[in-house]
Amino acid sequence: MALSRLSVTGLRNLQPVTLTPSPRINILYGDNGSGKTSLLEAIYLLGMARSFRSHKLTPVITHEQPSCTVFGQVGHCALGISRDRSGDVRIRIDGNNVRSAAELAETLPLQLINPDSFRLLEGSPKLRRQFLDWGVFHVEPRFIKAWQRMQQALRQRNSWLRHGTLDAASQLAWDHELTLASDEMDKYRRAYIQALKPVFEQVLKALLELDELALSYYRGWDRERPLAEVLTASFERDRALGHTQAGPQRADLRLRLGNHNAVDILSRGQQKLVVCALRIAQGHLVSASRRSQCVYLVDDLPSELDEQHRRALCSLLEQLECQVFITCVDSKVLQEGWLEDTPVSMFHVEHGNILQVHDPLGAKA
Repeated sequence: MALSRLSVTGLRNLQPVTLTPSPRINILYGDNGSGKTSLLEAIYLLGMARSFRSHKLTPVITHEQPSCTVFGQVGHCALGISRDRSGDVRIRIDGNNVRSAAELAETLPLQLINPDSFRLLEGSPKLRRQFLDWGVFHVEPRFIKAWQRMQQALRQRNSWLRHGTLDAASQLAWDHELTLASDEMDKYRRAYIQALKPVFEQVLKALLELDELALSYYRGWDRERPLAEVLTASFERDRALGHTQAGPQRADLRLRLGNHNAVDILSRGQQKLVVCALRIAQGHLVSASRRSQCVYLVDDLPSELDEQHRRALCSLLEQLECQVFITCVDSKVLQEGWLEDTPVSMFHVEHGNILQVHDPLGAKA
């Protein structure tokens, strides 16, 4: 489902605004610092309950304002989120208060492509686990319960390793719960990767020739031994370290070119294209699951890719038939090249004000 209405107040340099975006392609253009990325940030906040630009709330909220608020209409569902300077978060769905951001994510699945996209490959395994689990969450409804069970059991085990507060029977019970939830998570993750790989390879071919690139999944412990055996064997080391070394919390996605880690061989531009292919492949799987459709947030596309790859990426996004928000400085760079029947809306952003341009062909940067 697409965002049919969006209202934002109190976020960075944006003036209070209400937009009616296109269900397909939305292009936001204007000078650097005008507020284009801030609008993408507002949409991200609505779907993820957090910013992709800052871990701190203070810079996200407009100066001298107590809070920032974003409302959106997705199909027949009304979403709202408000965050204040004290850190309090209020989430509402169809007028009801919601405690978990997972319900937002389920209603408004988002994919972000921005100048930091390459960090998915270059960064820590945690980033790749988040990418993996986002996809599994959206195609396998049972995954979130298994993930929550694993997290609770892992917290209990780690607390016991640090403080020795559990008796032997309780320790065995939590270890058993940890292995059951971990095996279930691993099953869902493996099924997801099996579905993702051929779609990823097909999408990548449209962007880049990398026939030797291989995507694989490491589950977080020895593939030849059950987790229960691994936990028993590593108990003394885990206790010395104060946390559990093996399990799904150590899972990773691995991309290799021949015998080398891909990140050590690929250029920065190639890494970005690989990440684009991964995110678009996820969009296909979410659509195929018939649970929802992704909304893509693409920040500063022209500066990230040359014209050939930019057109290829836009074509792939168009094939998804999903809603896309793209920012750029020069409107003319992106307003052409779409299919004739694809709805395209243009928005000019200037000093935090956003104005829809009703004559796209006459739009000026």
